[in-house]
Amino acid sequence: MYTAKDVTELREKTGVGMLKCKEALEATDGNMEKAIDYLREKGIAAAAKKEGRIAAEGVVESYIHAGGKIGVLIEVNCETDFVAKSDDFKTLVHDIAMHIAASNPLYVSDAEVDNVALEKEREIYRAQALNEGKPEAVVDKMVEGRVKKYLKEVCLLDQPFVKDPSKDVRTLVNEAISKIGEKITVRRFVRWVMGEGLEKRSENFAEEIQKQISAN
Repeated sequence: MYTAKDVTELREKTGVGMLKCKEALEATDGNMEKAIDYLREKGIAAAAKKEGRIAAEGVVESYIHAGGKIGVLIEVNCETDFVAKSDDFKTLVHDIAMHIAASNPLYVSDAEVDNVALEKEREIYRAQALNEGKPEAVVDKMVEGRVKKYLKEVCLLDQPFVKDPSKDVRTLVNEAISKIGEKITVRRFVRWVMGEGLEKRSENFAEEIQKQISAN
């Protein structure tokens, strides 16, 4: 379908990361021009062109789930104070904060994942695959597949957006970049749960937040 050279070429033409380039080539059967269009349609290529810019403005947003059970504090950066004060930018930040409350990511992106923790996950997945009786020849492939799935579960930008699971949070941000015309970066966040670490009745906060979103 496509080669490593094709991935490198697509990356050079669009400035998009390797994983997204692979995704685009897989989705278009290795057709370079269609892959470029694929990335442009998703707003990824346009976002990549703005990566070299400085995003030092922005807002710190707080989101408190109804009843005060979950709190999220997030910093999202943009290039100008004008955009930081715009309704589109504020809505984006609020939606991401709500998503964090519902989906409980551990990192902004896979670049933040500790290598030691990731290797530990690989060891666990390898042991699971071997215990399942899988042949050695396919174990490595299975392990990498499970690691990729794990990263999608714990990294904010790769999680399906809670208000529209047909796209991930990265796509949500890239769509905002294309619309607003500035570099936008989710810099950091922290999520608190009331009574976290204490013994208490189990509650499905994600389900509660989803019901709240649906009600609105």
